[in-house]
Amino acid sequence: MSKRIFITGASTGLGKAAAKLFAANGWHVIATMRKPEAETELNDLDNIELLPLDVTDPGQIREAARKAIEKGPVDVVFNNAGYGLAGPMEGISDEQLVRQLDTNLLGVMRVTQAFIPHFREKRSGLFITTTSIGGLVALPFNSAYHATKWALEGWSESLAFELNKFGIGVKTVSPGGIQTDFAGRSLVLASHQAYDILVAKAMSVFADPDRAKNYSTAEQIADVVYEAATDGKNQLRYVAGADAKAMYAERLEIGDEKFRRGIDQLFLGD
Repeated sequence: MSKRIFITGASTGLGKAAAKLFAANGWHVIATMRKPEAETELNDLDNIELLPLDVTDPGQIREAARKAIEKGPVDVVFNNAGYGLAGPMEGISDEQLVRQLDTNLLGVMRVTQAFIPHFREKRSGLFITTTSIGGLVALPFNSAYHATKWALEGWSESLAFELNKFGIGVKTVSPGGIQTDFAGRSLVLASHQAYDILVAKAMSVFADPDRAKNYSTAEQIADVVYEAATDGKNQLRYVAGADAKAMYAERLEIGDEKFRRGIDQLFLGD
């Protein structure tokens, strides 16, 4: 019987690339997304079934998990759904803040919680969560996004201790920049007039074409997800992409404060 993986946020980018990769390697893929009826590619591939799932809907999470498990044991849950909220904290509305936390953090926690009993009963299973290099370092005007990604890293590290005792693995994949439409489709930008000049400075660095040269394709990051799912290692973090690896290595080498000063100078200058 082929192994089975449940993927959230499979309609675009990394989620879709991972769905294709696992299916191509003989896995049965349960690809979830908010609007499966709008999907025009994955529904035509072998080994892939689509399920509707909005990770901000606890009832739908429970129903999707039930349907997935009903058809056979699930081996891996890949928590990938998420988006970015950028801009000055002072300009973020409460509605924007709640939605960011609900999607990026609580959605992951609730999906995971829905599958823990299944994994515990069979004493096997693996949770993989897409965090970000933004869960290990911080950049200007991404505080709400970083809050969710740093939270996922800490949550995963703690969760691994308790679940490992039942034969359940917990891993994070922390990509850097990915050459997808994330910045257009999956980015919400809040604003506040007092910060316009600083935001413009920071955004010019983010938008620098030279910066994007080190970005990975969604397929390259999907390869890391596949590695995490199949290498059998008791390893928590997989930093993915040349840019992410370089940035994280620099922070570890020079220390937090020197790294922060460098980021401040790069993005906001004098």
